[in-house]
Formats: sequence, structure tokens, C-alpha cells
Amino acid sequence: MNIKELIDRHYHELSKTQKKVAAQVLDYPRQVALKSAQELGAEIGASETTVIRFCYSLKLAGYTELQKMIREQLLNQESSLSSYRQSKVELQDKPHFMMQVMEQDRNMIEETMREIRETDYDMAIEQLSKAKKVYILGMRSSSAAASWLSYAVGLVRSDVRSIRPEVEDVVQTISEMGKEDVLVVISFHRYLRKPIQIAHLAKKQGIFILGITDSHLAPIHSAADVLFPIHSPDKSTLDATTSLFSFMNAIVAGLIVKEKEAFEKRQANYRAVESDFLFTEGTEKL
Repeated sequence: MNIKELIDRHYHELSKTQKKVAAQVLDYPRQVALKSAQELGAEIGASETTVIRFCYSLKLAGYTELQKMIREQLLNQESSLSSYRQSKVELQDKPHFMMQVMEQDRNMIEETMREIRETDYDMAIEQLSKAKKVYILGMRSSSAAASWLSYAVGLVRSDVRSIRPEVEDVVQTISEMGKEDVLVVISFHRYLRKPIQIAHLAKKQGIFILGITDSHLAPIHSAADVLFPIHSPDKSTLDATTSLFSFMNAIVAGLIVKEKEAFEKRQANYRAVESDFLFTEGTEKL
């Protein structure tokens, strides 16, 4: 398990000051690898004792072990795509390759389940349910997930909009947001600046921000009112996909249960529209 995974697993056990230590470790690992615990503490306005206690909270023997882990990971640092490839190559000589890959996915879903708090989930469902409008934003590797979530949430409730910065005036979109709205931002490594900037602008409008990302300390955390960390070993966006869609499915399921009557009414209105000409059966010859 790497440093990022350790911090994500124990994040809610950390004190406010220890979370500052965690942020420094993730943002400036090379500096942490070279500095003493006293120097690290002084840099962020914390005591040496706080830094040591942070290490103990991660179940490490002390600051020396923390530095050792960081150095090893820096030496073996690879791109997320390279890490993804390597994790799959290691399975190639084992029987039932497909099952092995899917077993990895199942393990990552379980890790995500452990890292997400039910109180945060309940808050998200409540906010999405009562929101006047729901905006959903994700770019590049997160765009497919944002598109799916917009579609799925739109099946449950009205006024759901996918933000597309590449084809719309985002400033105009933000100016139309109100305090009763919710913005969902999906942001994974490598983190794009634009979604984070949009989230901060929306925050100034009083919008509730729901962040879905790969770490408690990912850049979007500074704007999010509630944050959901999706387990992602070595920041591999590809490996996070299964857990991400599983969690988004849980969001949609929670909304359906909470808005059961409204959902059934919405589906009845949908079925009332003559739309058979849009569909075809798989056995029909064209």
C-alpha cells in the first residue's frame, strides 16, 4: 500500500493539524523525503510531535518509515497508464485472466466502500433530491462518467444539466446558478485546472459542491462541501472506473428510493409518449 492509499484509509482519524501534514506529504513528497520531522512541522505551523503522531495514525513505526516509503515510491514512480499496464501484465501467466482482472475491480470497490462515510452519502442524496437544479461537470478522462451521471440522474428528476466548457460560456452558466442548486464535479488525476476553477466560482455563488475524486486531498477538496474518494491505486484512472461507476450507481439508486413517487410519475409520463418508432427488437430484420 502506498502513501496516498494509507492517508485515504486513515484520513477521518486525523486531527485538523495532521491533515495539514498529510497535504504536505502528498503535495511535496520530495521535500518531505529530505526534511526532518521538526523542519516539516515548522513549515506548516505544526510541532514535531504532531508530525510523529501523524505517522502513528497511518500505523507506521515513525517518521523514518514514512520517509523510506516516500523515497521508494519516488524511485519507482511511473505514469498511471504504466502502472495500469504493469498490474495487468502481472496477471498474464495466471489462469482465468478475465476473472483475475474483475477480482481486482471487486477489491477496489470494497476499498471505496470502506473510504466513503454513510453520513456523507446521505447528505449528498438529500442535497441532490431537494436541489432546484443539478449541474454535473467532468472533463477529459472524467467526461464519460459525467455524461452517464447526467443521463442517469435525469431519469430520476428534472432540471439536470451537464456542463460542457468546450462548447458553452461557463461564466454565463455560473451566473445562472442559485443557492438552491448543486454542482457535481468529477475530477481525477491528472487534475485539470478548469473544473476546479469552475467549482470555486460556483462556490462564491453559494452553490453546494459535491466532489467525486481519487483522494481526500485532491485539489477539488478545497471547494467541495462533501467529497467522495474513489479508490485508485497509483492514481490509475482506468482502474478507478469500476469503483466510480459503482458509486454513481449507488447515487442514482439512493435518489430513486428517496424520490420514489416522483420517479414513478416521471416514468409514467415517459411511457405515455408514443415512442415505439424509436426502438427496434434485436430479432427484427431490417
